[in-house]
Amino acid sequence: MNGSGQESEGEGDPVRQHASDDSSEEPEEDEEEERRVRDGFIVDEDEDEDAEDEEEERRKRKKRRKRHHRHKNGLEDEELDEDDLNLIEENTGTSMSRRITRVRPGRESASPPPPSARRNVIESSDEDMDNDDDDGYPRVQDIHNIWDDEKNTGGRDDDDDGEDDMYNFIDDDDEDAGGAMDEEEREARRKERLKLEKARRRALGSRPELTGIDATAWDEIHEVFGDGHEYDWALVDDDEPHYEEELAKPEMKYQDVFEPSEIRARFLTEDDDLIRAQDVPERMQLATSALAPSSTLSIHKTLTENDIVGAAQWVITRLSSRKERDFFRSDGQYHGYLPQLVEAVTNALRYIFIQDHEVPYVWQHKRDYISFFDPNNPRIRVELLSLDDLWRIYTVGQKYRSLLERKAALDALYARLGVQDEYFENEMRKKIESAEMTADATEWLGMKYRDNKSSKVDFRFHDDEEPADAPKHKTPSRVSAYELSKKTIVSKLAEGFGIQAHEVVQNFFSDHNTHFVEEQDTTPLSYSEQFVDPQATRPQSAEELLARARMIIATELGKDPLLRQEIRNTFKLHALVSVLPTDRGISKIDEHHPYFNFKYLYQKSATDMLHAAQFLHILTAENEHLVTVSITLRPDAKANFERKLNAAFASDSFSDIARAWNEERSRVVQETLDQHLLPMGAKWTREWIRDEAEDFLSRQCASILRERIDVAPFAGASMQKGDTPSVLAMSWGKGEPHKDTIAAVFIDDAGRVRDHTVLDNLVEGKFQDEFHDMVKRRNPEVIVVGGFTIATTKLARRIKELLGNGDGQNNEGEAWPPEPSSQQSSPSVPVIYVHDEVARLYQHSRRADEEFSALSSLSKYCVGLARYVQSPLNEYAALGHDITAITFDEENQQLVPKEKLLFALERVLVDEVNKVGVDINRAVTDAYYQTLLQFVAGLGPRKAQVLIKKIASMGGNLINRTQFVKNNLLTYKIFLNACAFLRIMQNTEDSEPKSLKSRHGDEIDVPDPLDGTRVHHEDYELARKMATDALELDEEDVHDEHPSHVVAVIMKDRDKEKKLDELNLDDFAVNMYQSNQDKKRHILNVIREELLRPYGEKRSDFAQPSDWDVLTMLTGETRRTLRVGLIVSVQAVRVKEQFLAVRLDSGIEGNIARRYLTDMSVPPPDVVKPGQTLSGVVIDVKLDLANDSFSAELSSREADVSGGDSQYRRVKHDDAWNHTQFDRDAEMQARRKRAEVDRTRRVIKHPNFHNFNSQQAEVYLETQQRGDVVIRPSSKGANHLAVTWKVDDNLYQHIDVVEPNADLNGQTVGSKLIVDGTQQFSDLDELIVNHVQAMGRKVEELMMHEKFKPGNEDDLHLFLRNFVAANPSKSAYGFTLNRKRPGHFNLCYLANKNSTVQTWVSLCDAFKVRQKSMSLGSGLGGPGGGKTPFGARTPGRTPAAGHATPGHTSVRQVGRTPNPYGGIPGSMPPPTVPGATPNPGGFTPSFGGYPGPGGQQYGAGFQTPGYPPQHQQMPPPPQAGAPWGQPPPHPGPAGVHPSRAAMIQGQGWGQPY
Repeated sequence: MNGSGQESEGEGDPVRQHASDDSSEEPEEDEEEERRVRDGFIVDEDEDEDAEDEEEERRKRKKRRKRHHRHKNGLEDEELDEDDLNLIEENTGTSMSRRITRVRPGRESASPPPPSARRNVIESSDEDMDNDDDDGYPRVQDIHNIWDDEKNTGGRDDDDDGEDDMYNFIDDDDEDAGGAMDEEEREARRKERLKLEKARRRALGSRPELTGIDATAWDEIHEVFGDGHEYDWALVDDDEPHYEEELAKPEMKYQDVFEPSEIRARFLTEDDDLIRAQDVPERMQLATSALAPSSTLSIHKTLTENDIVGAAQWVITRLSSRKERDFFRSDGQYHGYLPQLVEAVTNALRYIFIQDHEVPYVWQHKRDYISFFDPNNPRIRVELLSLDDLWRIYTVGQKYRSLLERKAALDALYARLGVQDEYFENEMRKKIESAEMTADATEWLGMKYRDNKSSKVDFRFHDDEEPADAPKHKTPSRVSAYELSKKTIVSKLAEGFGIQAHEVVQNFFSDHNTHFVEEQDTTPLSYSEQFVDPQATRPQSAEELLARARMIIATELGKDPLLRQEIRNTFKLHALVSVLPTDRGISKIDEHHPYFNFKYLYQKSATDMLHAAQFLHILTAENEHLVTVSITLRPDAKANFERKLNAAFASDSFSDIARAWNEERSRVVQETLDQHLLPMGAKWTREWIRDEAEDFLSRQCASILRERIDVAPFAGASMQKGDTPSVLAMSWGKGEPHKDTIAAVFIDDAGRVRDHTVLDNLVEGKFQDEFHDMVKRRNPEVIVVGGFTIATTKLARRIKELLGNGDGQNNEGEAWPPEPSSQQSSPSVPVIYVHDEVARLYQHSRRADEEFSALSSLSKYCVGLARYVQSPLNEYAALGHDITAITFDEENQQLVPKEKLLFALERVLVDEVNKVGVDINRAVTDAYYQTLLQFVAGLGPRKAQVLIKKIASMGGNLINRTQFVKNNLLTYKIFLNACAFLRIMQNTEDSEPKSLKSRHGDEIDVPDPLDGTRVHHEDYELARKMATDALELDEEDVHDEHPSHVVAVIMKDRDKEKKLDELNLDDFAVNMYQSNQDKKRHILNVIREELLRPYGEKRSDFAQPSDWDVLTMLTGETRRTLRVGLIVSVQAVRVKEQFLAVRLDSGIEGNIARRYLTDMSVPPPDVVKPGQTLSGVVIDVKLDLANDSFSAELSSREADVSGGDSQYRRVKHDDAWNHTQFDRDAEMQARRKRAEVDRTRRVIKHPNFHNFNSQQAEVYLETQQRGDVVIRPSSKGANHLAVTWKVDDNLYQHIDVVEPNADLNGQTVGSKLIVDGTQQFSDLDELIVNHVQAMGRKVEELMMHEKFKPGNEDDLHLFLRNFVAANPSKSAYGFTLNRKRPGHFNLCYLANKNSTVQTWVSLCDAFKVRQKSMSLGSGLGGPGGGKTPFGARTPGRTPAAGHATPGHTSVRQVGRTPNPYGGIPGSMPPPTVPGATPNPGGFTPSFGGYPGPGGQQYGAGFQTPGYPPQHQQMPPPPQAGAPWGQPPPHPGPAGVHPSRAAMIQGQGWGQPY
């Protein structure tokens, strides 16, 4: 056995050459088969065929897999097929393995590989053996298979013999490729492989259980047990086409290990790599703020010079209203500088969008090109653009760039459609000037040429992802009514209007109509009848077709981009905003709610809401479902727009047909406005106001941030402005005695924490000594105090006492904290407060844990306070995206989206950091200071990160700015942006620059004094020239020196200011402009300032917080929560004879003087005890920041407190207020509240009383008879009752009854019930009988009259018209129930067939004629009837003299309860009342009532009478057809209840009530 390893057995596996056992296996199988056949063993043909097929299929699969694997690894061997193997077996008589390859000409037979315990090693063994000479090191996958390789060696220890045999046995493909090897190459190859085998054998030594096994033993083991791969075929998935598991594991990447959020946080995404690599400022590559947790890469096209002119024209009109007022108006202050403004905007756009310069660079180094410069008069300088204007240009320029991309996409869509549209090309395309118009034009093209989109190419922008090649399922499309109608005959009908939609739009925008209407010969209805198809499945009328045609034209007009832009412009100028509360908002938004300001906002101009937060609050309230917002146009603006559109659409003809068509066109215009233009305009205006208001608030927050960080470090009396002080920060935390300790942290002027301690208090001597010792040792230049409660003021007072007096004992010997004293000596070290919101965030941040893990949370808070004193800018910059957690505007900041707020705040940080500059060498070593670097122009968090790493790899220190480019630290554009803001500090003692070359002539890096200034690298020569001129030197004098040698000399010169002032910079600037067209006037001033004071401090002095700021910081109280007049809860602390010391909930101390304690001058100890809580009115707030005293004066007198503070807490409503709706809703709300109270409180013992509301009462009476009554609670209040009675089916009257002396707690009513303010009743029974049932009788009588007609008023009108048509010579009248006013009747009269029906509202006993009341007299047309209109004769009776029917004239007021005691139909005229004056004009005088005992007139004035005295007898009223006083006939009418009929007909009337 030639020991090159063992081969595994089984079909398809490599065979072991010269193995005697292999040749004996196949004959044994053949003998066994022959024996079974000889014994008559019969095999089922189906089973045999299935087994053979299965075995054949398995062999083919294995062969395909192996062939595929060899092809994948580049093998060139050709495997013998099955027929060849069978032929070899027959000729040789041996069993051959299926792993035999043909020998190609020109190469020797390849040796089989050694066996392996892992399958993937076997299958790749040929490749491994062929490539063994490529490298001598194991691959990645070999690490996992290291033990398998050792098995291949068989575990033998012989080094040479076995090796020689093995290597003589193996043949290399390299020899085939390169020809025969000589002996030296072969020997080198053998030694290399021998080295690899030794390495494998050493690895085997780590497995002692395998040592000592020789090759023979390995052969026996494999013969008995195999190598474990005989059943690999069973483990392979039959359906798997490839050996994917055999592939090497892919290289591990960090994306496979870390979470995506971690990768984004560390800037390791592919977008981050692209941002770092591109030579474009980082912030210009982002679509979001660089401070955002997940910034988005912005891919866009760069503007070209051809785009700049158009961009300038587009941007300049959108800068600001101030620019429009000052430059564009003829009377503007700078109207004469308009051409220079256009040039300045053009230059700014060129610098930003073509040359990729950030705004700080343009503002600092290109300001001459955005300012006015007159060479003839250089002293005149006008600032055309401010820093805010530059940021605005940057923002608006981005929008213009996006607009160009959208227009390009629109052009591409138009080209894909393959159509020619003159209106789009000549009119629409040229006027597209906004993203909204681009979207409108896209929609317009899609609507008009929908059928042309056969290619189905999606509308995409250049940065969209390419569509996938996978087939897409067809999605259902929505087909609009317009598209359906457009495909029908209705489109032809729409053409009959005589003019197309785009022609109407052209007429609209032209001074005179350029397109005229084609007239039709028939009316619109007749014309549309031609298109009616009676054979259709659902025939449509001509009116329906005409309506659909109007819809087509209205849709085309409403979708026109030019018309939509015009309506947007109209809304922009004339939009009105109105607000109405919802049902929930009516009850929730009271006068103290912050939303009350706009609860009933009515038609407020949209332009007045752009610079305020009101509209954002309105939208917030709308999201809470408290209000609804409506945006409309001013009526005159809407009318003008509609009139102009009608004029563009209408015909100029005056015929009836033309007028009819113009009416149809007017309907189209109205539909266009109502269905398309006005809703779209309102929606756009809503978003426009939102964006403008958010921008305004974000600018407000940014302005507050600028005020806080645009300040120099705190400067003491002996310090120069700009120097960093050493700070001692102290805090008492919450200030609870015997519980909270005092933390003190000292930070030196380099920002390093040098000392920190914790003091229990400052009362005990040992702690006072420790404090004094710390102050003495560290000598801080300022002490800053902070905390979380008002007790911090006591700490500040105590520190001042210790520093000023030198001892900790106060004169009175009271325990600390002492009372504030106005007689305090000035401390030797200033003690101040600072804004602590950054420190509060810092103490619990991860950054604080990483920097000072050993410090307590309160000590970290002190670190934040001290750092704020040294550099507020650095503190805010270190917050990153957490800066939005700082409250700059307490009431409105939460209304601004965080992304927009980050944009505004980031720009302020960028401005200030570039104004101050960054020491690049300090940034490399100081992680805290390093946070400023990302705000340098051109950089960002990613570019700053890689810059720091590159500098650190160089040694962590830069000598000059030239190294940024020389060492590839920054790319070209980034260097131009950033170099002037990256400061390299110079050694003041040795600032003389050295030679640029070494003694050997090599260039070396030497310091340059200009690297420590704001002078840009491109202006170095100008600075050197200025220094040379100031020193009056020639070039020959400094020829052999460093180029900046003169700069160093002038900087050290004591008279440098005088020498520089002698230079005429104006003439210098003019000469440069005339020679090279360079504008450098501002740059010359910058160079002069930098030569005098390199990087001099330009910020204002350190600003300490105001007294209210400190009070808010320590207590949370603001001017709004603690102002005079408010009632607050206080707790008594100390009770004295003349005053009461109290404490508010916020911790502020106050006092109540004796005269303000009670209404009577009572000593406080007799009224209040310590710890007692009481209410007090704030009468004064005393703030004394110098003495650390904050207190309030209060009053607890009953007269002051009882009045409440509603008038002080009430929110003032807007001037644009809907008073009518407010009053109406207030009344309804009051009713609801009263109803809720009364519904649960009033219970009256009466058979007709039910606890119903009006709807429930009507439901209850629905099944009752006419005249039935329900008494129920009233919604008007507890002293009201409501009486509901049934007038007729589905008709009910509700009567309001006032109960002045109501017993709210009892179950009875008062002794007085008042109806209509005048009629009084003593109880409910009297009210029912004398009022309700009396009215019921009157209604029954009128309904039984022959002139009464059931139904509604329309039915009566129809009856009268039919009657008059049948009787032309007669007039007719009748009456019916008034369904809108229960208890009333409508009297209708028709004089003739050509007249209209006259209607009067009757009050049961009277009706109105031309604002005068007429009685419904006896017989309604007889002597008691009313006057006949138009002088016509009264039907049925002859009118009395004077053409007036005698009757009663009512004098009762309209709207009161009808009087049931008026004249009865058919009765005689009442007796004449003595003293009555005849009524001129034929009208009967007012009825004075029936005479009663004692001269009382019963029923006088048609008012419901009260009860007469019991001893008086009331005479019965006259009855129809009966003598005075006699009872009426009996029985009553059919269908009426007998008792009610008896009551109606007068039975029992003679009896007293």
